[in-house]
Amino acid sequence: MKNVLVVQSSVSGEKGQSNQLIEQFIASLPAGFNRNDVDLISKNYPHLAMAEIAAWMTPADSRTQEQAALAALSDEAIAQVTAADVILLGVPMYNFGVPSQLKAWFDRLARAGITFKYTEQGPVGLLADKPVIVFATRGGIYKDLPADSQTPFLKSFLNFIGLKNVHFVYAEGLNMGPDSAAQALSAAAAQIQSLTADLAA
Repeated sequence: MKNVLVVQSSVSGEKGQSNQLIEQFIASLPAGFNRNDVDLISKNYPHLAMAEIAAWMTPADSRTQEQAALAALSDEAIAQVTAADVILLGVPMYNFGVPSQLKAWFDRLARAGITFKYTEQGPVGLLADKPVIVFATRGGIYKDLPADSQTPFLKSFLNFIGLKNVHFVYAEGLNMGPDSAAQALSAAAAQIQSLTADLAA
């Protein structure tokens, strides 16, 4: 049984296009995949603060009760990623960037000595590599254009912690009329079929 980590960051919930594409992907997977959902909207991670970073840097047996609770936010997120064989990230574009909820989750994944380390040759990711599928939904057209701040950021962050097998399913122009939206969703569905076939192979 393989574990699929489903990370949702759309404020629209089940109506969000990124979440709907994730459900299409899950439905296309063969038997033998077990899903684990992380709804970042209901999880509601707070913005990262120095008190939480200090908790990470305090040995576990020396942490106060408050520090233990703060460190658990990061420990849980890292454990979920570590246990996954495949990661699905729903990433709508909000105001030219990733949802702040997703950024808050990323902040819990970046732990020096646990998910990355610095060497004389530069940073090295410590997580075991695995497929990461990003479902990038946008109201306009951004792919391969300077205004696409999401793609380089996501690649850079995921590579930084060791996740380099990253694939993007784009659905763009969703707010540019029904024909544009239908065409975008059809193209995304074709990408999903190709990716799920590769996973099943």
